[in-house]
Amino acid sequence: MSEKRCREDAACHGSARVVSDISSAPRPPNYLFDSAAFNESLKNNKAVVCALSASYISTFAGYPLDSIKSRLQTTRQRISIPRLALTVYQEEGIIGFYRGLWIPLMTISFVRAASFTIYTRTKEFFRERQWLDRNRILDVAATGGISGALSGSLISFGSAPFELVKVRRQLEYTIAASKGVRLAKAPSTMEAVRDIFRTNGALGLYTGFPLHFVRDTMGTALYFFEYDGFRYIMGRNAAGEQGDTPPWLPIPVSLVPFFCGSLAGVTSWALIYPLDVVKTKVQQRALAGEQRRGIFETLHRLIRGPDPNAPKPIFVGLARLYRGLGVSALRSVTTHGLLWTFFDLTASYIDRLPGKDESQ
Repeated sequence: MSEKRCREDAACHGSARVVSDISSAPRPPNYLFDSAAFNESLKNNKAVVCALSASYISTFAGYPLDSIKSRLQTTRQRISIPRLALTVYQEEGIIGFYRGLWIPLMTISFVRAASFTIYTRTKEFFRERQWLDRNRILDVAATGGISGALSGSLISFGSAPFELVKVRRQLEYTIAASKGVRLAKAPSTMEAVRDIFRTNGALGLYTGFPLHFVRDTMGTALYFFEYDGFRYIMGRNAAGEQGDTPPWLPIPVSLVPFFCGSLAGVTSWALIYPLDVVKTKVQQRALAGEQRRGIFETLHRLIRGPDPNAPKPIFVGLARLYRGLGVSALRSVTTHGLLWTFFDLTASYIDRLPGKDESQ
């Protein structure tokens, strides 16, 4: 009997010792979270992660300037940027500069993620087939331009409704004034969408789409064409490896994305700016329920004025067509400079993450 009890006590002590050893054994870090798999997922979706994170920051920083740009494009009176900004602040407060922000913040960020994904995958497609693969500026820029054109044209189908709602929200007070209505409080984003549906149906969300399609296709093609060309000039080769900057512009390598992104954003935007003005004007008239005008009629009236018997001098008209370009250039410098800076920072961080083999 005593021998049996001794055996049971020994078994109990042994099992307790095993449990104690298991509980006291060192657990691997993040044992409930597979960091290697997470890192691998980040690497496989690098373009999406980089574009999303960079887009949130750049969109928020540049949105007040975008709002002022839309108002400058549609106002009939000549007004300076500081005066317009002061008027917006007095009538609408700080929120006036961010009216409609949630639409681009939540949608343009995903649109950019899709755009960058198409752009990078198209470049990979060209690289795998050794198309335009020579290490010279023409091949590098052309690959970027073709990838940008494909990206812009495909993305425009999804981004057009959000762009229209954004314009509607930014120009609420202008549209109301053209109808002879004084708004005590601007409608919400959902109320604006319902109003578009009620007035023009589902297709109303694609008001001005041909102009939007051409603007996005041409604009995105020019943008990536210029960006990749500038990056090549600033020392990055066709394989994507950054070298030293040229001796005639010895800026720090860390500033190259901001410099090239800003320059590409400003110059490409300046080239397509008249098209954007016409698009905004066409959409504003449609949203206000005014008589529809064609693209060329709208462009002609913007340049030469509404009275055919007393046309404005062409240079005066062109100056009006480029009204708001200064604030748009500032917005492009801010938005695209920050976009590429944070895109490259995030990409570098993801590249440095250990993979599955390194984690083991």
